[in-house]
Amino acid sequence: MKEYTVNIKQAHAGTFKVSMQDHYGNGGAVYEMSVEAALNYAKEWFAKAEERQHTKNVMGKAIAECIKLDKKAGITSEYRDCLD
Repeated sequence: MKEYTVNIKQAHAGTFKVSMQDHYGNGGAVYEMSVEAALNYAKEWFAKAEERQHTKNVMGKAIAECIKLDKKAGITSEYRDCLD
């Protein structure tokens, strides 16, 4: 079962803050001028959950591959971020 969370709060200057979390744990927040606009945004955002997770997985694999290549080339250090 997929679980989605949406929270809409009245913010400032007549806006509404909509905070969302999809079934992968990815989250986001935006401000909209009406509750209807906030719900519409959330609906579109949730519809893109699979695509967003796929993109996140691809990026994670690419970063892991870059780390492997850096280690193989000997350009890493004892520190994980290599900012030394």
